[in-house]
Amino acid sequence: MSESAEAVSVAGDTPGQANAEGRPVFRERLYASWWTWPLPVIGAAIMAATVHMGYPGVRAWLPYVVLITLAIAIPIWLGRIKVEVTGGELWVGDAHLPLRFIDEVEVITPAEQRQALGPDLDPAAFMVHRSWIRTSVRIWLNDPDDPTPYWVVSTRRPEELIAALKKA
Repeated sequence: MSESAEAVSVAGDTPGQANAEGRPVFRERLYASWWTWPLPVIGAAIMAATVHMGYPGVRAWLPYVVLITLAIAIPIWLGRIKVEVTGGELWVGDAHLPLRFIDEVEVITPAEQRQALGPDLDPAAFMVHRSWIRTSVRIWLNDPDDPTPYWVVSTRRPEELIAALKKA
């Protein structure tokens, strides 16, 4: 197996924090957009109100605490993924790719995204897609030992990511 197939980080190896190689060239957190928050919170409040109508005492307010907390925690949890170029590697969450194995990088525009993530998607591709982010980049690999042909990564700043990959 080649080095480009390294898709898991070593325990304690957190990019950009305990990294002795220096500051990241590019960093972006794929947080959930503001418009993804109201619907789950409203839904949780309605579900809690439904339970509240039928039960007195603790059972009346407990669903509000539990469901609204979950409705807030889930979008925070979904936004934990970071895209980072640092130390000669591209980090996407816990997966990392040495930059020397990157052949070509292209932007997937919102108009092309449906085709790129549907019929044109290679099943062996590595993909980190967030539906609330409209643009992505496709990073082609040039390692013959790696079965992964390319990575598809959601990003709000595709041009900056491409520039960072070429610069680093």
